Amino acid sequence: MVERLFRPTGIVSIARRLFRASEAGFILLAIGIGVVAGLSSALLGALAHAAQGALYGLAPDMRLSGQASIAPWRLLALPLGGLLLAGMMLLAGHARRTAIDVVEANALHGGRIPLRDTLLVSVQTLLSNGCGASVGLEAAYAQAGGGIASLAGRWLNLRRNDLRILVGAGAGAAIGAAFGAPLTGAFYAFEIVIGAYTPASIAPVAAATLAAVVTARTLGATPYLIAATSSRTIATADYLLYAGFGLVAALVGIALMRLVSLVEASVRRTGWPDHVRPVIGGFLLIPIAMASPHALSAGHGALHLTIGAQIGLGALLIIFGLKIVASVISLGFGFRGGLFFASLFLGSLLGQIFAALLAMVPHAPPLPPVDAALVGMAALAVAVVGGPMTMSLLVLEATHDFAITATVLTATLCSSALVRERFGYSFSTWRLHLRGEVVRSARDVGWVRALTARRMMRVAPATAAPDLSLADFRQRFPIGSTSRVLLRDAQGHYAGLVPTAAVYADTGSAERPVAELAVLADATLSPDMDIVAIMRRFDESEADDLAVVGPDGQILGMLTEKYVRKRYGDEMDRAQRELYGED
Repeated sequence: MVERLFRPTGIVSIARRLFRASEAGFILLAIGIGVVAGLSSALLGALAHAAQGALYGLAPDMRLSGQASIAPWRLLALPLGGLLLAGMMLLAGHARRTAIDVVEANALHGGRIPLRDTLLVSVQTLLSNGCGASVGLEAAYAQAGGGIASLAGRWLNLRRNDLRILVGAGAGAAIGAAFGAPLTGAFYAFEIVIGAYTPASIAPVAAATLAAVVTARTLGATPYLIAATSSRTIATADYLLYAGFGLVAALVGIALMRLVSLVEASVRRTGWPDHVRPVIGGFLLIPIAMASPHALSAGHGALHLTIGAQIGLGALLIIFGLKIVASVISLGFGFRGGLFFASLFLGSLLGQIFAALLAMVPHAPPLPPVDAALVGMAALAVAVVGGPMTMSLLVLEATHDFAITATVLTATLCSSALVRERFGYSFSTWRLHLRGEVVRSARDVGWVRALTARRMMRVAPATAAPDLSLADFRQRFPIGSTSRVLLRDAQGHYAGLVPTAAVYADTGSAERPVAELAVLADATLSPDMDIVAIMRRFDESEADDLAVVGPDGQILGMLTEKYVRKRYGDEMDRAQRELYGED
């Protein structure tokens, strides 16, 4: 559709050639995407804050989650937001197809994101956060930045790998602009959206994130700063303590992700329509908000209030529990958003809880609550979102303290390793897994799906009837004419495969039907099988050739193992060249 809107003539044709052929031109394109991503982040943040200010009577410098109390009648904004979201679902036909986000786009679709999906995710997340639901805007930021990049890349007809890099650069730039942290945005692109650090992607991603941060600062957008610094010198024992704490954070993160999916599944089993669920969820959030407004929205204001505020253990546990319940209800009942900032806030609470519990242990080394909060913030976010370097650099850019960043990296690596070992998914890929997708990261596996049996098969293979005699077979298929023949019965169904050499080697009666020498009658390929499944079927059947058979049993074509493995090797080699930026 994009190509039909812009005919490749004049300046457009020149731009396409420039950005496809020149690395410097591609970097310039990434800078332009970064500027637009910074604008979109600033706009989305301002709109969400304005909506919360209007609904909850907040001053311009106040945050919803930082309020001590909220008038009960104002909390009706929660079901009202659910009602608006429900109306949008009905208008957009939400039940027909789930929108493609940036991670799914880069993993399965070569970076292609429909404009409709970009608008849908961004506006739904804006509505959800704007009414106060316990979700962050990071999903909208990343979707807007990545979606704009995808639109521009498709217009310019970029190569698949270049489009994926540009989508990652756009999403990372938007996140970097939101936090005022270019390194965090760049590594968000590498670890979470692109799925790898590649020499070809370093310059455009870095350029885009820097451009986005500068743009957001120029516009006066307030970044999500975390005003905290380490309070003492880090000792060797601290590394061991924080490594163990990283494992605890990983278990909490896994439990949180599973709890969200459990609530989603339970709500789905109730039979309530999709567009009704956010309204019900909004009403359920009201008593939680009355107990503690800190559980509302993403948690920026609450994070600033709780870090280093010397809050008692009981209060920390209550806020921690309420925030988890609010986040689970919000996502489980259909509000749109993610757990990025919620996991940062929950992690800071978990770190302070860990420090308070450790202080009760006799002779245990004391942990400053601020340090524990910073480490916990990154460790739990890594468990949920992924990206150990992303979260470690977020702490570094927030504190400018390399000593605490070293302990943060220790905890995040331990957390990440345990999540990969015992769970295997981030929150975004876990939700894809629940939909039936086999995706564990944003690494490009879309080409695997594209190489199906239907696409690779040789059509019109040699066929014969099962009752054809061996003598007639030899006359019809001389040696050298074909190495195998597929048998097709009277109804046109596949009935096995006969190696030509086996017929000529047979010393029995020449009047016997050729079906007696048929093999692999039960080993076939379906036309939609991808190349990995095809190779697995070849290994299981120990066959050199397999028929491609449709659902009705009709023969569609044939594949040889030699060709399939060569094609797989060629694609892997092409992917490796793209990884290093080679043509």
